[in-house]
Amino acid sequence: MNMTDKIREELFSQQDEAYARFQSRLMPSVLPDTVIGVRTPALRSMAGRMMREAGCGKRERQEDVEEQENIEMFLNDVPHQYFEENQLHAFLISLEKDFERCIREVEAFLPWIDNWATCDQLSPRVFRKEAQKLLPYIERWIASGHTYTIRFGVGMLMTHFLDDRFELIYAEEVAKIRSDEYYVNMMIAWYFATALAKQFDRVLPFIEQNRLEVWTHNKTIQKAIESDRITPEQKEYLRTLKRRKE
Repeated sequence: MNMTDKIREELFSQQDEAYARFQSRLMPSVLPDTVIGVRTPALRSMAGRMMREAGCGKRERQEDVEEQENIEMFLNDVPHQYFEENQLHAFLISLEKDFERCIREVEAFLPWIDNWATCDQLSPRVFRKEAQKLLPYIERWIASGHTYTIRFGVGMLMTHFLDDRFELIYAEEVAKIRSDEYYVNMMIAWYFATALAKQFDRVLPFIEQNRLEVWTHNKTIQKAIESDRITPEQKEYLRTLKRRKE
């Protein structure tokens, strides 16, 4: 039995069919019969155990090397058949401590991501420490033309570049994106709503000047108004900036 088969067997041992049906309704792009129904905490725990058994990247013992090779075998076995295998893949990458290795794994996996949940769960911890190194990759991801690669790139800007590292040029790049894809436009709206919560005065002109497409513009305002981090006065002003469909 190869590594993927072993993982699949373990996943099915934790199957919850009712949960699988619930998850499927949230992910229109994923075929229902590819959703096993394993809860996220169990998948995170499984990824953590696999990384610990691999020595967390230290590779000091032969056993560690073998376990790491097993993980790499699974990561290379794409496309995965099941949604939970994609989720586990994302969680394993997110635990990788070496930036260069992590980037390689992220770039190899992004073309295979076919749903918003896996895209948003892919959040490597090492990126927090090495955020500045991300910028050329983010630029490439945003320009990729692939729905979930673009979404991931915008998500990385939202996660790592809206606080002390924020620069207007990053918001400019997001505002330039034009797409017919719902999951891209929703991420753009999420980005600008979060940016308004963190950098209100600097980001507000993007809304005042109608820099976003109408749907994304209005969704940004909606999400910002729903945020506890936006003041009542700010929300009231944002309501006056809603646009009609052109």
